[in-house]
Amino acid sequence: MTPRPTAQEQGVALFGWMEYVCLPQLGVEKIKAKLDTGARTSAIHAENIELFDRDGVEWVRFQTLPDWDNPEVGFRTVEAPVVHVREIKNTSGIPEERLVVKTKARFGKRIWTIDISLADRTNMTFPMIVGRAALKSHAIAVHTRKTFLVSERPSYSPRKEKS
Repeated sequence: MTPRPTAQEQGVALFGWMEYVCLPQLGVEKIKAKLDTGARTSAIHAENIELFDRDGVEWVRFQTLPDWDNPEVGFRTVEAPVVHVREIKNTSGIPEERLVVKTKARFGKRIWTIDISLADRTNMTFPMIVGRAALKSHAIAVHTRKTFLVSERPSYSPRKEKS
């Protein structure tokens, strides 16, 4: 029996289930994110959400904390045009209306545009979740036991993962 080709042999990039993501258009250098193929939509933690008009286009201003584990990085104030107001199921499966912005996202050396909904993620483990809609069509596999395969592991991390 012939062995199956590995993800790399098939041209598939292997990402960890936890990575840092850069959102350059939003001015977020890196944000700690969980890559969750069980979630359809991506979401970012957003507080103090304000809608405003800029040249006839609806924009949103909000604050986000890129890393719960390293609060010294501080909150970032972000502004972006609103591309949708969409009903999205929260982690309890209850639909809620959310603002959605479109932005470039960099995963390691790869960059593409994703939609991100704004949500209060205070009670969640990560300030950002990357859902399967953001990953599809980019030849990516998510390793369920490895972290930081395409981004740098934080130096302040209290635990070091065994390989």
